[in-house]
Amino acid sequence: MEKIGIIGAGSWGTALSKVVADNGHEVTVWSIVESEIEMLKAEHEHKDKLPGVNLPEQIVYTTKIEEAIAGMDVCVLAVPSPFTRSTSKMMAPYVKQGQIIVNVAKGVEEKTLMTLSEIIEEEIPAAEVAVLSGPSHAEEVGRGLPTTVVVGAKYRKTAEYLQGVFMNEVFRVYTSSDMLGIELGGALKNVIALAAGIADGLGCGDNTKAALITRGIAEITRLGLVMGGKAETFSGLTGIGDLIVTCASMHSRNRRAGILIGQGKSMEEAMAEVKQVVEGVYSAKAASGLARKYEIEMPIVDKVNEVLFEGLPAKQAMRELMLRDRKNEISTDWVE
Repeated sequence: MEKIGIIGAGSWGTALSKVVADNGHEVTVWSIVESEIEMLKAEHEHKDKLPGVNLPEQIVYTTKIEEAIAGMDVCVLAVPSPFTRSTSKMMAPYVKQGQIIVNVAKGVEEKTLMTLSEIIEEEIPAAEVAVLSGPSHAEEVGRGLPTTVVVGAKYRKTAEYLQGVFMNEVFRVYTSSDMLGIELGGALKNVIALAAGIADGLGCGDNTKAALITRGIAEITRLGLVMGGKAETFSGLTGIGDLIVTCASMHSRNRRAGILIGQGKSMEEAMAEVKQVVEGVYSAKAASGLARKYEIEMPIVDKVNEVLFEGLPAKQAMRELMLRDRKNEISTDWVE
């Protein structure tokens, strides 16, 4: 039995608290929102973010962040990506040398173009940082529906240790050494999911969705390989797998926000209606920044940015994507 601290009591942090508690571990959940903690203590259910999911009564809840860090074998950092740096700063004084922190959020910091694990390492140099990602909507994980994810770590022993902490008969965990590829796939798929949602809002069909998923993973892979990620990662669970589920599911806040934008709402109106952090909005500029830095062509990402931040009508963005210069899909070996 391990001691697990969950930093962040949103839908994903709450779902993972149930996973590890059901696995027999001691779990403490922290939130900065006092009313959220009081609700969890009283109801053993997150009625706002994960309604209908009953949480094990032995989970401890606290607003004191040190109580979810000190003495813990593993800390799971589950705050939305825009708050990764500020939360890491809060955590740093209480993290012991070599303590494992597992980042489960998905994003790239706009100003620095750093991945979230890089941010954590910068703010908490004492920590050993790992990541957990994959096609895993909290609503389904909380209900115990079969789900498969990947844990990435620098050291094999850490990855296999975390595999044992999280894995059970409905939550299968693979291991990987490609932390960078895992994080890029998780962050950039949210931008493509916005595009897929916008297409849905415009009334496009399954053909369009398939095209955006396929060409979207091509964009992500091009960038990821240049940055040092592994091709297998982008064709796996945290690449194409996560992209499919985020583009296709109504659990996806990015897709839902995109639908509203495609129907004519502004980015701000869409985010307000979704009522949760739409991480693709925060990752879109970062994705565009990475594309420029590494001189990689990412036309879908570019058009999403133009729709979100430059007032380009969604219908015009779709037309401009369709009328781009003629291309080969793959490298060619024509017989001339």
